[in-house]
Amino acid sequence: MSEVTAGRRFGEGPLSRASALIYTLLVVEGMFLVAAAPGLVALPLLGQDVSNVPLAALCALPLGPALSAALYALRHRSRDLTDLHPAAAFWRGYKANVRGVLKIWIPWLAGVAIIGMNFANFAAAGVPGWWAVLLGLVAVAAMLWVANALVIASLFEFRAVDVARLAAYFLMRHPKATLGNVPLLVVAGGVTLIGTELAAAVLASAFAAVLLWNSRPVIAEVQEEFTA
Repeated sequence: MSEVTAGRRFGEGPLSRASALIYTLLVVEGMFLVAAAPGLVALPLLGQDVSNVPLAALCALPLGPALSAALYALRHRSRDLTDLHPAAAFWRGYKANVRGVLKIWIPWLAGVAIIGMNFANFAAAGVPGWWAVLLGLVAVAAMLWVANALVIASLFEFRAVDVARLAAYFLMRHPKATLGNVPLLVVAGGVTLIGTELAAAVLASAFAAVLLWNSRPVIAEVQEEFTA
């Protein structure tokens, strides 16, 4: 058996592929925490007062580009244990996508902050109870939309307005993918509520991997129908 054949078999076997995936997830997680560190360090220092909602949104600003870079790195990961460069892929994706992702992420954060402040002041506002249900539905729809938008903006080059339109279009176009992201959001929210924001951040690469898996129909259609 030649050395080339042996090396190929070592790098392409099931155990090697599993090891490559675990290694990639760990490295991408580390890079995510580094990229998101400014916000993650400041966020736990904020109090529970409603006046801190805009500051919390500001702290969450680095999370968008960091999550986008994680999606990019996982999408372009090698399945060969002998050819792994997840850190390089992460930073390549970060540099390539940061501006485009922020054009989506900042408006979304502003909208979520407004919804959060409305919820916090709901009792004082004296509005009917159905308004809270409506706000909740809008918040869920916004989170599902931004999940689509992050995937599209991270893997393809479109104008921000086109990313926004495609993200909204695919909410109904691929309902299985959309509904598949609901448990992901529930788990992320539950981890944050039961633990801390940092607990959810530590699972960011796993969340990104599941989001990519759920978004396979979206990614395939964008490639086939909206790219040359």
